[in-house]
Amino acid sequence: MTSIVVGLIGVGRIGAMHAANLLATSGDDVELVVADVDAARAERVAAALGCEAASSVDALFARRPHGIVIAVGTSHHAPLILRAIDAGIPVFCEKPVAESTAASQPVLEAVERTGAVVQIGHQRRLDAGHLEAKRAYGAGELGWLHTIRAVTADSFPPPVEFIAASGGLFRDCSVHDFDSLQWLTGQRIVEVMARGSNNGDPAIAAVGDVDSATALAVFEDGTIAAVSATRYNGAGHDVRLELQGSLASLHVGLDASYSARSAEPHFEYPAATPHRTFHDRFAAAYREEMRAFVRLVREQGPNPCTVAEAIDASRVADAAQLSLTTGVAQQVQR
Repeated sequence: MTSIVVGLIGVGRIGAMHAANLLATSGDDVELVVADVDAARAERVAAALGCEAASSVDALFARRPHGIVIAVGTSHHAPLILRAIDAGIPVFCEKPVAESTAASQPVLEAVERTGAVVQIGHQRRLDAGHLEAKRAYGAGELGWLHTIRAVTADSFPPPVEFIAASGGLFRDCSVHDFDSLQWLTGQRIVEVMARGSNNGDPAIAAVGDVDSATALAVFEDGTIAAVSATRYNGAGHDVRLELQGSLASLHVGLDASYSARSAEPHFEYPAATPHRTFHDRFAAAYREEMRAFVRLVREQGPNPCTVAEAIDASRVADAAQLSLTTGVAQQVQR
């Protein structure tokens, strides 16, 4: 198979992970070139991985790679996606598409106008448990759903500086749940009611966010979902999805590293060390995400998450964030 050149912009924690996954999962089929605003950091990561470092983002684009992975700060997502579209290069970008849904619109318009290939990083769509839940529900094995519960719980908060620029807990964390729920059920969320609390670091409240929150989400057919998130799940990183149907129930995330213990006597669970970060919890999904992008670049597979789908999840997160602020249920604006 002919090798392809993939450029990766941003070699921070998640960018370095994507770079390592590209090389580990693609072997000799991918020639990787990395770039970063800190050229010395790009050189260090490239040396550690055994790949090439470009001297700048401009130099990387000048290489005319077959695909580009964007793993930089949110404010740079849209400009870099648009630059890749203008250059006719397929692109993978971490979520969100832009710092707001309004700022995402030029990207969506460019994709619709040009037919550009843009994959957005909602990695749960590549997670084995979520894929099995989608299959089981789609096959009718659960019957109709009467209740859905989704949890995203970080074991510790990120720096307050990150939280201040994140757009809020629902936009940063729960947007993954909103995306996976709409993807799994094939239905849109039309209304949300949200509440939150601050019992951890007062600095989180000082920058206008909450450290824990729950949204009641209503789907088109009236099905309800409780979507919860927190920054302070000291037991470990916990991402779960419970689908309760008229025929059967299914839980995603109840593996040996589930970050809770049973209160029932003579029943010990879980058996393994809890996950500490989302990198641990979704390590396999992140590897599949890069495999999927390489296939997409080669025109050999579908797009796991389009710009339109990612923006739709962001609209739900916007409504949840607004409900949290106003205390009033919000319709999802589309």
